[in-house]
Amino acid sequence: MKKILVINGHQYYPFAEGKLNSSLIQRATQIMEEQDYEVKYTTSEKGYNVEEEIEKWLWADVFILQTPLNWMGVTWSFKKYLDEVLTAGMMGKLSNGDGRSSEAPKKNYGLGGLLEGKYMISVTANAPREAFNNPEEKFFNGISEDDLLLPMHLNFRWFGLEPLKTFFAYDVMKNPTIEDDFKRFETHIKEELIEKI
Repeated sequence: MKKILVINGHQYYPFAEGKLNSSLIQRATQIMEEQDYEVKYTTSEKGYNVEEEIEKWLWADVFILQTPLNWMGVTWSFKKYLDEVLTAGMMGKLSNGDGRSSEAPKKNYGLGGLLEGKYMISVTANAPREAFNNPEEKFFNGISEDDLLLPMHLNFRWFGLEPLKTFFAYDVMKNPTIEDDFKRFETHIKEELIEKI
């Protein structure tokens, strides 16, 4: 049985209550439970016990990281969660330091991860799809969604995890297409999680 940890990184704001992030998690859960996957959850803004979270990371085969795009990264409560949990697990349970050894102090930086598994980042963003991968759009200047999320990808690579394809729900505040987002997300979960893990 596959074991999946879902982390809801939403942070409440009066203009962003987290309904879409919660709905995406509910849809993913329904699909995963139909496949008899075992699922555990954490919501970063509701608080957590660091040692219990480390045990969840050790338990899981797959991680789903659901987050809004917040100032070109994740929310402060999700970043706090990562800072506290990953730092606590960095020197033993989740990684063997930074991967270097005294015999080769200049090699293998970032490759000390002790986990085996996969992760998927799912993002809700106000940016339109057209803002990415287009050098004529001056703000992102041609970068991709995963270029923007590179620090997150490096965080999970540090611990030995392999990426699944990232999901983006675009333009969710100014020009939402929520029903289309739900359909794309369900297809994404089936193709990325169900078929690849």
